[in-house]
Amino acid sequence: MTDRLADSIMPRLVEPTSDAIAEASRLLKRGQLVVFPTETVYGLGADTTNAKAIELIYALKGRPADNPLIAHVLDDVQARRIVATWDDRCAVLSEQFWPGPLTLVVARGEVPASATAGLDTIAVRAPRHVVARALLQMFGRSISAPSANRSGRVSPTTAGHVVADFPEADELLVLDGGACEIGIESTVLELTGSTPRVLRPGAITVERLREVLGEVDAPPVTTQLASPGTSLLHYAPRTPAELVETTQLAQRLAGGAPAAVLCFEPASVKPPHVPVPMPRSAEPYAARLYDALRTADATGMSRIIIEQPPETHGPWAAIHDRLRRATGHADRDGNDQ
Repeated sequence: MTDRLADSIMPRLVEPTSDAIAEASRLLKRGQLVVFPTETVYGLGADTTNAKAIELIYALKGRPADNPLIAHVLDDVQARRIVATWDDRCAVLSEQFWPGPLTLVVARGEVPASATAGLDTIAVRAPRHVVARALLQMFGRSISAPSANRSGRVSPTTAGHVVADFPEADELLVLDGGACEIGIESTVLELTGSTPRVLRPGAITVERLREVLGEVDAPPVTTQLASPGTSLLHYAPRTPAELVETTQLAQRLAGGAPAAVLCFEPASVKPPHVPVPMPRSAEPYAARLYDALRTADATGMSRIIIEQPPETHGPWAAIHDRLRRATGHADRDGNDQ
């Protein structure tokens, strides 16, 4: 790739070479959007300080205007430029968990209202993916980015997922950094009150946060305008999906319409149903989840059945949150309906 890339028709997918990252930085500075990988999911990024560029994100995704974005930063130095407060808790957490999948919600600094959905708080995190960090280093300031998918649908964990969701966006630059390591969105922790509060579970568990901070509130996750990714139906495949306990799985399959089945024992799922094997450990399950939902969608079955993981605590808590929302089972008390 050469420096003449800016004068040519933009390719859909590019390897994240130094030239490609430099071009992505130039596009961001011109108020355009770029897609970049993080360790959680792929992000659809814009300059945090450019209100018109932020509006492009909402338009392309079809994202509700009251759903805030996460500002991605290289480190706490970049974070301090866009926040109003940075207390000792922020310092401790950023030292312990950054770069990584922890988003901090703090008082908003001098950024456009559209970058925070009009809230007086801003969500910030420092991703650890080498491509994201190289882009942030080159760009020199924060990049606001939700997941690079249609609003409410399954998040992208490969560059191919992004292309599938935005086939008409011919000039959208997508930095292809391979499959995302973690595969589900970051933990979101609110720090505006006296007691830290988890707004969205993720790979950084509440147990780990309590080891660092002591008291941390982790109420049932509801629709929270202070946090992205907490609408009642989110991360959803196009095919209707149902979450089923293992003891009820055979009954739900018997006599029903053909289904794609996310399951732990694929040999137990017989034709005409199509098994989609899932790992039994939390970390590989999370990394596989969104790709598995997209695979299930692509089978052409009229329904998707997801075998509910038996574990609910620790790293499984975030997985259960995503499964409830993907199947529309999260009610306003954060419980299964």
